[in-house]
Amino acid sequence: MDLSSSGWSGIDCQDWTKLDVIRARLDAGADPDSGPHVWESALQTAAREGSPEVVAELARRVTDVDAESDGRTALWDAVFENRPGNARALVSAGADPWRPMMSGWSPGRLSLVTRHPGLFGTPPGGVGLSAEETAAVAEARRLITSLGSWDDDGMSLACVAGIDAAEAARRLAAVPANEAEVEEIMEDPFADMDASLALAGITDVPGGCVLSQMCGYALSAPGVGERLSTGTVCYSMFANPKSGNQGGVFRDGVTEDWDTHPGGGSVDSGMSALEILTTFLYQGHAVAYCCARAGLRLPDARAFTGNPDMWVRLPGDYWR
Repeated sequence: MDLSSSGWSGIDCQDWTKLDVIRARLDAGADPDSGPHVWESALQTAAREGSPEVVAELARRVTDVDAESDGRTALWDAVFENRPGNARALVSAGADPWRPMMSGWSPGRLSLVTRHPGLFGTPPGGVGLSAEETAAVAEARRLITSLGSWDDDGMSLACVAGIDAAEAARRLAAVPANEAEVEEIMEDPFADMDASLALAGITDVPGGCVLSQMCGYALSAPGVGERLSTGTVCYSMFANPKSGNQGGVFRDGVTEDWDTHPGGGSVDSGMSALEILTTFLYQGHAVAYCCARAGLRLPDARAFTGNPDMWVRLPGDYWR
């Protein structure tokens, strides 16, 4: 598709809140069924980023207010991005909140797990949440609240199901770090990066254990995840200050997924119902996402904020 010929070239994210700008483009011939990106229409972009007034204007002009892209409609995007005003504008224009899509998560059913469960009124029979889904929503809110907010830039972590701290240390051939070296490294982690990369904390938590490194990427190395995940699963992450959260998934000693984006909120039509729900619930909460996917139920953030059960030294380079 030639985006320049669609009439949307040069539109930026702030413009989707400006009715006069969008209306002028439409009046000048911009295609309402096209958009600034090849993967979605202008209506879908506005549903995520724009104002209800812009959404209503576009919805009035499109051929199909329920047109789908990658398995979802503009209304679904409005719900996922927590834009209830945009969602109401779309429903007023004829969008169907109960239209099946995204592994059973219609816009209406997805709204039931948001802070606006009554957005579309009472759902049709059989469309409500299962007991498992209701429990997942409650646990997400509990876990996010329990972990709180703190600066995780530059840290790496590994969340492992079903093993304790002692077993994690054994699998990595890690040795105890003495108090003096821990204090020296923690006082200035950047003074000796080799020493910082070798230091990790391990904490027993309900469901398994957590490994954390306050300054360094070592715990996101494939060799770490593969060793830790023998007979179980491990979710790891490096909170890269330059490029964002970089995750990995390891199962029974094998790398299952790499260069994931925990807490990023990106979904696609090929994901399972549970993956879509979990991604939605943990948007912007990368550490909580890793814990949840590993089935860990942490009571607080102690495992990540410098007070682990034990400090250890990692003996090797696990990137090899």
